[in-house]
Amino acid sequence: MSDPFGQISRFLLDLLTGWGLEPGLAAFLLKLLGAAAMGTLALLSTFLFIWGERKLLARIQIRLGPNRTGPFGILQTVADFAKLVTKELIVPSGADRVVFVLAPILVVMSAVAVWAVVPFAPRFIGTDINVAVLYIVAIGSIGILGIMLAGWSSNNKFALLGAFRAAAQLVSYEVPMVLTLLIPTLLSGSMGTVAIVEAQRQMPFLILAPVPALLFFISSLAENGRAPFDLLEAESEIATGFNVEYGGLMFGMFFVAEFLHAFTVGALTTTLFLGGWLGPGVDRYPILGVVYFFGKSLLVWFTVIWVRMSLPRIRIDQMLAFNWKFLTPLGLAAVIVFAVADKLTPPDVLGRTLILLAGNGLLAVGTLAALWGYARIKRRAAALPVRSTPPLRVSPS
Repeated sequence: MSDPFGQISRFLLDLLTGWGLEPGLAAFLLKLLGAAAMGTLALLSTFLFIWGERKLLARIQIRLGPNRTGPFGILQTVADFAKLVTKELIVPSGADRVVFVLAPILVVMSAVAVWAVVPFAPRFIGTDINVAVLYIVAIGSIGILGIMLAGWSSNNKFALLGAFRAAAQLVSYEVPMVLTLLIPTLLSGSMGTVAIVEAQRQMPFLILAPVPALLFFISSLAENGRAPFDLLEAESEIATGFNVEYGGLMFGMFFVAEFLHAFTVGALTTTLFLGGWLGPGVDRYPILGVVYFFGKSLLVWFTVIWVRMSLPRIRIDQMLAFNWKFLTPLGLAAVIVFAVADKLTPPDVLGRTLILLAGNGLLAVGTLAALWGYARIKRRAAALPVRSTPPLRVSPS
C-alpha cells in the first residue's frame, strides 16, 4: 500500500459514482469533502499547537509550562477549552450583537480555510486548484475583516483603536507578501500549490530565491500579528486590543486562530520555498511526504516562536515605516529582478541556478547600499546642532 491517499481517493470516487452521481459532480463533491476534512484536521490539531507553543515558550523562559493535566500537560488545552465553553457569552451593552458574534467566526474560518489548498503529500490535499496562491491571499484577507468587525461592534474605544491598528498593519503587510508570492509563481509557471512543489524537485526555491523567502517570512509574521509585530494585542497600550470586550468561547476563538496562524506560516513557507513534501523515497512511498512536510513545517514554526521570544515589540510608526520604506520597495525590486532573470535563464539547471543566485546577490547588495545610505542620513541629522527655542515673551496687559 505505497499510495494510501490515492487509493482512498479512488475508493471514494467509485463509491460516489456507484450511487448514481455524475463523474463531474462526484469529483466536485470529493474535492469539497477533502477541503472540509483538511480544515477539520487543522482545527483539531490546534490543541497540539497551543500545547507545543506553551511548552516551548516555557523552556525558553526557564520554566516548566503546562505539566499538571494529562501526561506532560498535554490535556491542558482541552481543560482550558472546556472552561471557556462553560462560560457565559456576554455581549456588551451598546454593541452590535450580530456583528459581535460573527467576527470571531470569520477569523477562525479564515485561518482554517487556508488549509484546504495546502498539500501534505502528492495526493494528500483538500483540493488542488490552479489558483491556490490567489485563494490563499483572498481567504487570508477575511481575517482582517473579522478583526475590524470585532473592534467596531464592541462599542469600546480601546477595541476600536486596536481594530484600526490591525487594519493598518495587516493591509500594509499584505502588499510585500503578495509581491513575494509572485516569485514562486513565476519560477514554477503556475499558481497551484501542487505545481509549485513539483517545480522544486531539482532544487527548493529557498536556494534559488532566499531574499524573497525571507521577505515572505517577515511579512507573514506581521500579517498574522506575531511578535515583534503583535501590536494588535498590545496589553500595555490598548488593553489587549480589539478583543477586549470578548469572553468565553468567542474570546478563545481569536486565540485558536492566532495559534493556528503560527503553524500556517510554517506550512505555507514549506510549500512555497522548502519543497513541500519532497524528499528521499517519496516517489516510492508517498506516505513519507507527510513526514517531510511536517518536519519542515515544524522547523519554521519553531523559528516563529523563537522570534517571538527574542525580539521586543516595535512601535506602530516603526512597523509601518519598515513596511513601506523597506519591505515593499524590496519586494518590487525582487519581482523585477526575478522576472528578468527568469527570461535570461538557460534550460540547464546549473545555469538557471547561477543566474537566479546572481539576482539574489544584486538584491542583497542593493539593500545593503540603501541601508548604508539611510544610516548616513540619520547620522548627519543627529550630528546637527539642536536649535534652542527662544523663550516666549508675554507683553503685560
